Amino acid sequence: MAHLIGEYNRSSGKRQGRGDLKRIYEDEESVRIFGRIEDTLMRLGLSRNEAKVYLFLVRRREAKASEISAALSLNRTETYRILMNLQKIGLISTVFEKPLKFVALPLEKSLSLLIETKKMSLSMLEMEKEKIIESWRSLPKPEFPIPKREIFQLLEGYEHINLKARDIIEDVKGEICICASEDYLGRFYYAGLLDALEEAARRGVRVMLLAKETPKSMFFMRELRRSFIKYLGSEIDEIPFFIISDNEELLLFLDSLVERDRIGRPMALYTNCTVLIKALLKLFQSVWNGSAK
Repeated sequence: MAHLIGEYNRSSGKRQGRGDLKRIYEDEESVRIFGRIEDTLMRLGLSRNEAKVYLFLVRRREAKASEISAALSLNRTETYRILMNLQKIGLISTVFEKPLKFVALPLEKSLSLLIETKKMSLSMLEMEKEKIIESWRSLPKPEFPIPKREIFQLLEGYEHINLKARDIIEDVKGEICICASEDYLGRFYYAGLLDALEEAARRGVRVMLLAKETPKSMFFMRELRRSFIKYLGSEIDEIPFFIISDNEELLLFLDSLVERDRIGRPMALYTNCTVLIKALLKLFQSVWNGSAK
């Protein structure tokens, strides 16, 4: 930002007033907001150019295809294809006059429409799930044995890490050992994973959880009545954070081992590697036996 302001001052050749600097800040903020909305529209199914065309129309209220094409540096054919696609999903409409003009649905209504479309699509897939599984199970089983292999799966982003953690918790049969940071405990709490742990404990699973003794950690775990919990002091920061299920599955949180700004989004390693599981389980048991309740 300092560099931007410096360039602005040099190009003007004189000291700028507070109003000029305010416009620079506002422009930068506008770019950030537009980028965030564009990313959201893409997550809801639009292509990048479709999102750009839609946002252009929302700002302009109405425009001709030639105006859209020129403003966004799109060729005429692609512009018309995008406009037709946006009409099909209900985000824009055509004004029948010469030349044709296009108007966009307000952003609030468009977001609601796209979200409802996603929900309906997911609901239909959920209905098909059982049929697909039933059809799959009806296929003849392979006659040759499938050897057990050690696998490694790298997960990126809290949503994928939380989904894998939920699968592990729901499938555990006998014992699950967890060493978690305050940050992950909070995310597990809001994702409903601590409730899943308590449900596992109610069905007879031995749930053992190590965490740093902080007010936040104790708040997150206050409802875990049937689980075994032990709190540690500052030394827990020197221990990797992980989940081990039935001595067979491991979810290792990599951002506890590497500085987060070096790996970007949070990452975790899922594996059934026997050597790695035994080493971390031995570490867990050693810390567990030496810690206070």
